[in-house]
Amino acid sequence: MKRIQIGEFEEIVLLTVGVLHGNAYGATIKDEIEQRLDREVAIGALQVTLRRLESKGFLKSKQGDTNETRRGRPKLFFEITAYGKKALDYSKESRDELWKALPKLVLKLK
Repeated sequence: MKRIQIGEFEEIVLLTVGVLHGNAYGATIKDEIEQRLDREVAIGALQVTLRRLESKGFLKSKQGDTNETRRGRPKLFFEITAYGKKALDYSKESRDELWKALPKLVLKLK
């Protein structure tokens, strides 16, 4: 498989978009990461990461319907692309290989 490098936060965002399958937009992604990982997420950092992942071809977006609570602005929903799935596969395989190579003695150290 071609090496596809993604950073930790990019991986978290991609995984979260997958978890939210069909309901992944800025606020839900932010809330899901914060809830599951007990990690605060700045909406600006998340938006930049979403755009970067989209420009790399790992995500695609589509506009939802407009509504009055959003002052007529549509939500932007995200979905993982086939290339994004490959990036996640590569990331998981890489981490699994490192975990397998780690001597059990190391994990028992304090």
